[in-house]
Amino acid sequence: MVPRADEHTKAQVTTTDTAAATSAAQPDLSTPSAIQAQDVSFADFGVRPEIVEALAESGITHPFPIQAMTLPVALQGHDIIGQAKTGTGKTLGFGVPLLHRVVAPGEPGYDDLPAPGKPQAIVVTPTRELAVQVANDLATASKKRSVRIVQIYGGRAYEPQIDALKAGCEVVVGTPGRMVDLLNQGHLNLTRAATVVLDEADEMLDLGFLPDVEKILSRTPAVRHTMLFSATMPGPVVSMARRYMSQPTHIRAADPDDQGATVKNTRQVVYRAHALDKIEVLARILQADGRGRTIVFARTKRTAAKVSDELRDRGFAAGAIHGDLGQGAREQALRAFRHGHIDVLVATDVAARGIDVEDVTHVVNYQCPEDERTYLHRIGRTGRAGNKGTAVTFVDWDDVPRWQLIDRTLDLGHPEPVETYSTSPHLYTDLGIPEGTKGRLPKEKQQLAGLDAEELEDLGETGKRSGKTGGAPGASRGPRGEGRGERRDGERRDGGRSRSRGGRGRAGSRDGAAAHADGSASAEGSAPGERPASGKGAASGEGQPRRRRRRRTRSGGGEG
Repeated sequence: MVPRADEHTKAQVTTTDTAAATSAAQPDLSTPSAIQAQDVSFADFGVRPEIVEALAESGITHPFPIQAMTLPVALQGHDIIGQAKTGTGKTLGFGVPLLHRVVAPGEPGYDDLPAPGKPQAIVVTPTRELAVQVANDLATASKKRSVRIVQIYGGRAYEPQIDALKAGCEVVVGTPGRMVDLLNQGHLNLTRAATVVLDEADEMLDLGFLPDVEKILSRTPAVRHTMLFSATMPGPVVSMARRYMSQPTHIRAADPDDQGATVKNTRQVVYRAHALDKIEVLARILQADGRGRTIVFARTKRTAAKVSDELRDRGFAAGAIHGDLGQGAREQALRAFRHGHIDVLVATDVAARGIDVEDVTHVVNYQCPEDERTYLHRIGRTGRAGNKGTAVTFVDWDDVPRWQLIDRTLDLGHPEPVETYSTSPHLYTDLGIPEGTKGRLPKEKQQLAGLDAEELEDLGETGKRSGKTGGAPGASRGPRGEGRGERRDGERRDGGRSRSRGGRGRAGSRDGAAAHADGSASAEGSAPGERPASGKGAASGEGQPRRRRRRRTRSGGGEG
């Protein structure tokens, strides 16, 4: 059944494969077409009844635009480039076709497979959190079948993942680094993985995972079904698609609520805030009328930890996820946020990938985003599914030029952020903050259980960051770098390769590099480089004559 036009939901589709479009019974895919996802169900596309039933039990009966446009093409086995924003249903867009093609134990044809128990499909994601989210969604859609889904990512012990692979599975979901590790060790066999999904491909490229992704693709069959999903399509992603995909159909889903790149349902407020007053402003925003779940974004791990600790001290139920936390602590914070035990989550941009939580009413950019794409990813966490949302951005004095570039690129209309303090009257009127609100949550309003309501699991984590120490204010070893340090040290090490080649020693060297990169090394960090030289000179009396004369001069007994 081919979806038909409707005024509510639209999707643009283009393709380089005319045969694929014809065989999929699609309209002319070279021109914009519209769909009415409300009038079709997953069953109308010929999806396995078990999948349809499982989704229906979870309240999912009608596909989103990206899903409705993807299913007819993907079920025919044609390669797909799916482009849609975060929160538009991309997971089921590739998950349903993937599960439809997989043969599970006990089903007809399983015993006739060339290698029963070897992965038949893989999903590669940039972060651990996204891997967990995707695996959970696939498990929901396949709960009426015996499909075995294994999660593979760093931060957890190798042994349970290796044991799960040895026991046999049909689907593997994981991050590139850990996948390559297990491929090299011979524990992961992808010779029968005829379906490959690359999720959030743009983010994988940003994190430097392209070489790992290429290694993974090289271990899969030459003839395979490849689906690439991404919020944006930068040049490197397009190049990768050309190299590894066969005449892919390009599907682009757009929502009429969009205003260009930003969402109409999200109210965007921008303030020029003083660094020392930001936490006071934030504490008042968190007491605004109608404020529900809130995500606070920071650029650095250190800032995320500091803001989270400060909010807890002020009585707010807050948690944090960032690269310095162990996987157990990160999952604890996410569970607490989803289950309503905390209502404020402080996150770095990289760690926040994969967070899919409903009813987020506010997003606060505690630090100005690096660029317009990061800004869109951040504010895209609120204003979803027709709900209203509020996005507040703090811009430091030094970040005004960066913000003006973002504003000009997205045509936001806020080139000059309003100077704002915690006492500014417009702060209260803009965001519906009751008069007289202070920077601390009153005890009578401190009703949420907090992080401790969720158990901190012992995941047998590898590396220096454990769940026990990750949440402590002093868990970070001194000031850390921004941007590159965050990604490399916090996320790229998901694969565990640095740990297998030297563990703490190598991690320590990366931390040092990050600290010096942003010029924030402590006095103790620079002193050791000087002490050994002077110490050796004093001890030997040779090799350092200038230092020796200089010391005697200062003491009054040296020569001219």
